Amino acid sequence: MKDKEIIRNGQGENYNYSQDHCFIKLSSDRTNGELCFVEDTLKPGFYLARHHHKIMTEVFYILEGEVELIFDDETVIAKTGDTITVPPNVWHAASCKEGGKMLTIFKNGQFDLYLEKLSKMSDSDFEDGELMKAISAEFDIYEE
Repeated sequence: MKDKEIIRNGQGENYNYSQDHCFIKLSSDRTNGELCFVEDTLKPGFYLARHHHKIMTEVFYILEGEVELIFDDETVIAKTGDTITVPPNVWHAASCKEGGKMLTIFKNGQFDLYLEKLSKMSDSDFEDGELMKAISAEFDIYEE
């Protein structure tokens, strides 16, 4: 990154999905793939299936509401102001029954590019299990 970047509230590359609405606050393109920040407004009933990363570290900072993070050995209810750091190779899932908001920081991950790729896919692409598995692996996301 050679110059400062200012992304205001409600701005940033934006992806509005059925379960959440994401704003890219720092693109991995700006940091040579080292960091990515995503502001994520979780819609009521949000659920992210169990998965892990082999390289990426994920940091969840809860801005509003309560987010349930489910690990193999415990479940943590993260509340406003809480930070949960998930290192590589730790299986986790997330749930947000009432809706909420969080900032997710991805170290050594290009989650913003993953969201961009998903936004260009068709419904039939999403139904293709092998394609989805390959795309997820391309971005260091591994499900069961």
